Amino acid sequence: MERAKGMEGLERLDRHWRWWVALVWLVASLWLVYQHWARIRGFALPDTDDNIRIMQVRAWLAGQGWFDLRQYRLNPPDGANIHWSRLVDLPIAGIKLALMPFMSGADAEKAAVTIAPLLPMGVAMAAVSLTVRRMLGPFAFALALAILLCAPSDVGMWSPLRIDHHGWQLAFLAVSVSALTDPDRARGGLTLGISSALSIVIGMEMLPYLALLGAAAVLLWVYENGRDNARQLLAYGASLAGGVALGYALFASYANRAPVCDALSPVWLSALMAAGAIAVALGMLKLGNIWLRLAAAAVGGALVAGAFVHFWPHCLGRLENLDPEAEYLWLRNVLEARPIYRHGRDVIVAVCAIPAIGLLGYLAILAKVRGDGPALRRWLVLAAPAFLAAALLLWQSRAGPAAQILAVPGAVALGWVVIPLFWNSRFMLVRVVGVVAVFVIISGTGIERAMSWLPQKQKGAANKAVDRANGLCPSLWALHPVALVPKGYVLTHVDLGPRLIAVTHHSAVAGPYHRNGRDIAEVMKAFRESADYARSVIDRRHIDYVLVCPGISESTIYASEAPGGFYMQLMRGQVPKWLAPVDLPKDSPFRMWRVVKASAQS
Repeated sequence: MERAKGMEGLERLDRHWRWWVALVWLVASLWLVYQHWARIRGFALPDTDDNIRIMQVRAWLAGQGWFDLRQYRLNPPDGANIHWSRLVDLPIAGIKLALMPFMSGADAEKAAVTIAPLLPMGVAMAAVSLTVRRMLGPFAFALALAILLCAPSDVGMWSPLRIDHHGWQLAFLAVSVSALTDPDRARGGLTLGISSALSIVIGMEMLPYLALLGAAAVLLWVYENGRDNARQLLAYGASLAGGVALGYALFASYANRAPVCDALSPVWLSALMAAGAIAVALGMLKLGNIWLRLAAAAVGGALVAGAFVHFWPHCLGRLENLDPEAEYLWLRNVLEARPIYRHGRDVIVAVCAIPAIGLLGYLAILAKVRGDGPALRRWLVLAAPAFLAAALLLWQSRAGPAAQILAVPGAVALGWVVIPLFWNSRFMLVRVVGVVAVFVIISGTGIERAMSWLPQKQKGAANKAVDRANGLCPSLWALHPVALVPKGYVLTHVDLGPRLIAVTHHSAVAGPYHRNGRDIAEVMKAFRESADYARSVIDRRHIDYVLVCPGISESTIYASEAPGGFYMQLMRGQVPKWLAPVDLPKDSPFRMWRVVKASAQS
């Protein structure tokens, strides 16, 4: 009787699994809001991109054109060229507008930046749950959700205040993966095309994984043939081509209508529409021989690649096309642009634990199903982008969030292989302890905990000072006195520019956005070169103030690489006569000077 009740409970869990996913999302969302409550109250947007995103939303709601994405508070009066799209602005603006009749504009904005990042988390949870249910069994979703919530890089992208576009890109990547597990192949192809198009409208970061999933759809048609695979390919090609065309028409900014490489522009619009058209053509072919299908697919791929090389050769290298001076002065020092092995041990473990477990799980499940052709191919489709993301970590650590979410099905598969070894034991203690131990390991938490027990190098005074400056200078408390200074154009750190314009009325020269490489390089050269060079930049740009945060990460570059430069002269008290100090509170982490104009000096 107890067994019957247990089976009935499992059947209920299976029948209402979507509601359980929704409940887990709600509980996780409330917990994240609780964890970040102090930061929410302080409007502590954690990243430069989050600050620029809210500025994009504000500008649009204040009347700036839908297709005009320039940020005019950076590099005024021309503005900074921001390569994003408005798609991610929509939920933030929608929530803010919906709440403004019931609360102040500031509170509505805080609510919007709190709620908006949680929405893609729900989408990703549903997609990952769907994937593992189809591949492993009806109850695998519970383990998948638990592992996903232990993925620090992913959860960090969905936490309150993290309003940048990466959270939505991860969600659409999860949807794209789930599409290729759909037993209704036509629906799966349609889903893959639409989710890929939405991700590309947002940005190009997930393009390698989406291209691999598209290639997988073609290869499934090659090896399996059949009406269902042809329908999948037809639906994928049509929805991809139509999706990017519609996305370009609705969201491509004025700047992205040029043949740029880092956004949905004529470059990628033509390439993806051609790829979609070829997928449709392949799906319509009636080729009974596998080698003919493979040859047709190879010819189609060669046509797309050849056309791309011929028409857009400038996009064959790094998509940013950053000017060499900005790359040397700025990009080489950006942490997320460095390979994962150049980070500290704690970061390596936090980022790589789940991908490593996931890859092990994929190998285990591939070995288990090696005699089952269809199952083997489906698992290879899931494993391939996960292995690609893990490999890309050796190039740039920014691949971490994608590597973690792509590894989740593999980690669940490892659990599905190992857990029965303990669950089938006669002894309850073995069952409980064994299952808990397996979860602790496959979720990566056990690895992180074990590494934390090893002796750790203590931070020195210099590193602690950097941490303190990084925490204090972007805070509302620190920037409030700066906001009380009469409005002006400010020469400040590149990484501080977006925060300065988001919470004060001042303008700044630059933020860390690659299309504005000349502005970035000029800021960094102004602080690295002589006071005379800095003055030439200030005069040419009609800058009113100089603002520095001693000890902030960017300043350590000037201290180590330009000890005789303008920034270090200011730190030593060698302030030129054309700068007059601005009174700030004694405990302020900032130092600020007003530029004395030539007429005032005379």
